[in-house]
Amino acid sequence: MDPKMAGHETEGPRMNPLLEMDRATVEFGGLRAVSELDLTLRQGELVGLIGPNGAGKTTVFNLITGVYQPTSGDIRFEGRSVAGRKPYQITARGVARTFQNIRLFGSLSVFDNVRAAFNIHLHHGISHALWRGPGFDREEREVETMAEELLEIFHLDHLRDAECTALPYGDQRRLEIVRALATRPKLLLLDEPAAGMNPTEKGELMRLIRFTQEKFDLAVLLVEHDMRVVMGICERIAVLDYGVKIAEGAPEAIRNDRKVIEAYLGE
Repeated sequence: MDPKMAGHETEGPRMNPLLEMDRATVEFGGLRAVSELDLTLRQGELVGLIGPNGAGKTTVFNLITGVYQPTSGDIRFEGRSVAGRKPYQITARGVARTFQNIRLFGSLSVFDNVRAAFNIHLHHGISHALWRGPGFDREEREVETMAEELLEIFHLDHLRDAECTALPYGDQRRLEIVRALATRPKLLLLDEPAAGMNPTEKGELMRLIRFTQEKFDLAVLLVEHDMRVVMGICERIAVLDYGVKIAEGAPEAIRNDRKVIEAYLGE
């Protein structure tokens, strides 16, 4: 793979935290959607975030990605605060996400959906595009090569020129992950990727998430309601209830936690 695609890969044990949420709180008109949340992810970890509807899980994603700003507390990525940063700035630092409702560029081809995601790291601006200088052409060729590599890795290369909305649901989910990877993330946020999938598709999704995490040495934070998926692939799980973290630990500990059973899992 091109070294630019593998630039975030590192060797050795997990060391310093990649993401730190330090008593992160967000309020909307006096309502606390997330309250003093402490959450840490290290490189290469696959962590689940679960809880009932309205628990604040997507709000956490919106805090991490800069859609919402914390009312108090801090959010650090690679040791530097990202509180107050714009979403595109946080994406450029290495945070990517997918959405519960797939948000592909419907009028574009599979290839162009992926190519568009590389734009955040392009060095040449509008003047180079207008004049079509050698630097612009070289960068465009590099982007095309990397986009094709990603499509091949995820077995979507044969659908390169297809309109993305014509793809089966599972392939659209896969394309959304590929597009997120095109931003060269170090942290990937997956928001209910199994929504709408049948059991066979969910099994494929679990394999895909594991493959993505290991291939690209990513930290992954997964919001998901399907406990088979969460318990099957996550190393650690944090549980929210009304914006408050009520438990955190290994899957087996979470499965048997009385607070979690009462608030979410049931007997």
